[in-house]
Amino acid sequence: MFHKILIANRGEIAVRIIRACREMGIATVAVYSEADSDSLHAMLADEAICIGPASSLDSYLNMESLLSATVATKADAIHPGFGFLSENSKFVTLCEKCHIKFIGPPADVIDRMGNKSAARNTMIEAGVPVVPGSKEPIYDVRVGREVAKQIGYPIMVKAASGGGGKGMRIVRSPQEFDSNFLNAQRESINSFSDDTMYLEHYVESPRHIEFQILADEHGNVIHLGERDCSIQRRHQKLVEESPSIAISPELRKEMGETAVRAAKAAGYVNAGTIEFLLDKNNKYYFIEMNTRIQVEHGVTELVTGIDLIKEQIRIAAGEPLQLKQEDVQIHGHAIECRINAENPAKNFMPCPGQITELHFPGGNGIRVDSAIYPGYQIPPYYDSMIAKLMVYDKDREGAIQKMLSALGELVVEGVNTNVEFQFEILENEAFQEGNVNTDFIETYFS
Repeated sequence: MFHKILIANRGEIAVRIIRACREMGIATVAVYSEADSDSLHAMLADEAICIGPASSLDSYLNMESLLSATVATKADAIHPGFGFLSENSKFVTLCEKCHIKFIGPPADVIDRMGNKSAARNTMIEAGVPVVPGSKEPIYDVRVGREVAKQIGYPIMVKAASGGGGKGMRIVRSPQEFDSNFLNAQRESINSFSDDTMYLEHYVESPRHIEFQILADEHGNVIHLGERDCSIQRRHQKLVEESPSIAISPELRKEMGETAVRAAKAAGYVNAGTIEFLLDKNNKYYFIEMNTRIQVEHGVTELVTGIDLIKEQIRIAAGEPLQLKQEDVQIHGHAIECRINAENPAKNFMPCPGQITELHFPGGNGIRVDSAIYPGYQIPPYYDSMIAKLMVYDKDREGAIQKMLSALGELVVEGVNTNVEFQFEILENEAFQEGNVNTDFIETYFS
C-alpha cells in the first residue's frame, strides 16, 4: 500500500480523497494555487505545497509543478480526482517515467477511450450497441456534411476530445450544419487544442444512464449499478440518482453485463463509467466512457455501501478486487443535487465571493461533500460547484422528500446559488413521477 498520496486537485474532491486516505492510514499532500491558499483541502492534508498562480494553466494543469511537488514530498502516488489532468494521458506517461503511481487507468486506455471516435470503434468491435455515427474522425466541414447526410438528421456534432458539454451542437437540418459544425470545432480547439470532430445520430429525449465500473490489474471487472443523470442543463448534470426508476432488474442485468464487456474490451483498470443513452423503447446505446472518478460517485456509494475512492487506491496499489459481482447489492434510493455559486436569473452566471453565513443540513441519510466554510472566499478562476448535497432513503419518494427537507435547511449567504432552482426541479410533477429525460430543463424551465 502507498505511504503518501499527492492529490492533484482542489475543492470538495480533494477533501473527499484526503478523508479516504486518512481512514486508510495513508499520508496526504495537498497542492494549491495562490488563489487557494486558504482552501479547506490545504488545511486538512498532512502537507500542503503551493504550485503556482491562480490560473489553472499555471497551477493545477502544470504537470512539471505537480511532479516536482510529488518528488519533493516523497509521495509515491498521485490521485487526480476529476477534471484538470484526470484524463490526460501525457501526464500519466510522465508519472510512469518518474516512478510515481497514477491512481487511474493506463495512458493507452485513456487515449483509446478519451477520444470518442476511437472509443466508438472499440465498442463496435466488442459488440456493444452504439448510436449510428461517423466511423472516421472528421476535420473538414464538407466531409462532415456528406457524412451527416448518410447518418440522417437530427445530428449531434461532437468534439472527439470533448467533455463537459463543450464542442457539442445539435443540428436538425442540412441548412444548419455548416455553422454548427464550425462553431463546435472552434470551441473544441479553444477548450482541448484539438480540431477532431465526429457525428452521431441524435437520439430524441433519451435518458442519460451511466454504469459505475471497477476493474483491477488482474482482469476482474464488476459494475456497481447505474446512475440516472438525465437532469442536465447544456450537457452539465444538475441532479443524479441511483437506481434509475426506468431500469428494471432484467434491464439492469443486461446493461451491466454490457458495461462490463465494454470495460474489458478497453482493457480498463481502476474506477470508470460506461455511459449510455436509453430511448423511449428501452433501447440503449453506448456514448462514451469516463476514465476517472465521477462527480456523482457518492450516490453509488450510498446505495451500495462501497467506498469508491478507497477501491481506486487499492486497485492502484495492485490489490485484487475483494468484491465479486454477486456481492454487489443495491439498497434504497439516493439523490444528489449539485449546489453551484451562480445566478439562475442571470443565465446561471457564476457568482464568486465571500460566504458570510453557512449551515449544512444534517440528520439520518444526509451527506454533504464540500470544501466551503463561513468566511471562505470563492475564487473566480474555477468551477462554480461549491457543494454536493446527497440524500438516502428506502425508496425514491422518501429520497425526494428528504432532499426537499435538506434543501430547505441549507443556508449559503453572501453569494447567489442555484438552491431555489433545485427546489423547483424536485417539486416538478414530472420529476416526482420519474418522467425525466435530457430535455427536462429545456421543457419545463426555458
